[in-house]
Amino acid sequence: MTLTGKMLIGQHSLSGHREAIRAINPATDTPLEPAYAGGNGEHVAQACALAWAAFDTYRETSLAARATFLEIIADRIEALGDELIERAVAETGLPRPRLLGERGRTCGQLRTFARTVRAGEWLDVRVDTAQPERQPLPRADLRQRHVPLGPVAVFGASNFPLAFSVAGGDTASALAAGCPVIVKAHGAHPGTSELVGRAVAQAVNQCGLPEGVFSLLYGSGREVGIALVTDPRIKAVGFTGSRSGGVALTQAAQARPEPIPVYAEMSSINPVYLFAAALEARAESLAQGFVASLTQGAGQFCTNPGLVIAIAGSGLDRFIGAAGEQLAQCTAQTMLTPGIFSAYQAGVGSLATHANVVAKGLQAQGPNQGQAHLFVTQAKAFLTNTHLQAEVFGAASLVVICADEREVREVSEHLEGQLTATLHLDEGDLPYAKALLPVLERKAGRLLVNGWPTGVEVCDAMVHGGPFPATSDSRSTSVGTAAILRFLRPVCYQDFPDTLLPDALQHGNPLLLRRLLNGQREA
Repeated sequence: MTLTGKMLIGQHSLSGHREAIRAINPATDTPLEPAYAGGNGEHVAQACALAWAAFDTYRETSLAARATFLEIIADRIEALGDELIERAVAETGLPRPRLLGERGRTCGQLRTFARTVRAGEWLDVRVDTAQPERQPLPRADLRQRHVPLGPVAVFGASNFPLAFSVAGGDTASALAAGCPVIVKAHGAHPGTSELVGRAVAQAVNQCGLPEGVFSLLYGSGREVGIALVTDPRIKAVGFTGSRSGGVALTQAAQARPEPIPVYAEMSSINPVYLFAAALEARAESLAQGFVASLTQGAGQFCTNPGLVIAIAGSGLDRFIGAAGEQLAQCTAQTMLTPGIFSAYQAGVGSLATHANVVAKGLQAQGPNQGQAHLFVTQAKAFLTNTHLQAEVFGAASLVVICADEREVREVSEHLEGQLTATLHLDEGDLPYAKALLPVLERKAGRLLVNGWPTGVEVCDAMVHGGPFPATSDSRSTSVGTAAILRFLRPVCYQDFPDTLLPDALQHGNPLLLRRLLNGQREA
């Protein structure tokens, strides 16, 4: 497939009129062709008009047809073959095996949502049949289902050019819910975005769906993003990126005459708790697992373990020593973009002025290569210094040494919202972990025991979210099948004749759904 440098508005390829985006190969610091001219407000309006025109038709597609559409998107992405992987490698500096795995995850989650759509449980059908003889007042026939919100704007992420981008989790869950999607491609990987966007557009055409079900826009500044979020036809937003970007979009959405939900994943340092018995028993193996998690993918994961919290003692000393030795042998890795590399350098520079440097990885041998860092500070310093509490996006972590359990709890209470919190413990640590658990439940969306936070499984039970600033709405998840609920709302139908009811609510239950019928779940 030849890259065109054009946007996709429905089934039409259009050139933008604003400043062009050009991908940079971070491994060589060289620009890549073609250039992608940015869109403007008129392009946004065209895409939104098409999405709105498509909405009522698309939202009532059958469960089978919508599931098939998601599966065909996955098939189309896989059919791109090496062309997609090679372009993604060039635009991100990520290794080929990582991108092969990410493509598998992207297609896997599309197929997982197809399974979810077919099952229909997300409709959450509830039926309370009429009780005309009830005293003192009769009860009407009441039936409830979930319906999609409307067109959704999705902002592609920098660190996952496939799984959190054009056909990633936000797009997959919105399409599964019955919402048309308009994607603003991330400027770091425009070619990868075009390839995937064309695969989605082909699936729309193959399935005979309205063309406004999907559009792909480019834009180098704020114009396209703000225009999308403030267009009255957009009813929800999915975003993965910086705290400043997510807050700006949320504020714009809330300032609308009709405010809309923004599901923004933004900032998390993912504390790891090392309890005393676990440290005494296996400090060295804990250090090995920690360094592997910290440096995976150059540390460019939203679940990277950026903070370690433990009580002072010989076990912690052994952990810090072993982690420092292993980190010193870690090769510097190419980061996603020159901008991300520059921000990482500034972040570790700031930490170095406020904390002690324990170890550094090997020196960089090429452009935009992040050198891993490990820092140590005391709990009292951490509690009073905001510089020590900021996220550093990359392979850098800070060990906070506490004097006792009271300081561990104080540090924990002081933390902002997080995506994850990890506990490494042995049986002797269970009473202390249990006492800390209520704090961590208030602070994080996913709690782990004796594991590492990097790696987010796409499944029914996963929660990838958390209190602000981890996300803008802690009541939802952006990974896993429950992500579909972000783009739905309940509607109740009272005393409707059967012929007017949607299939999911009809008396004969033609979709064979497991409904809640008069307070009892049907088999």
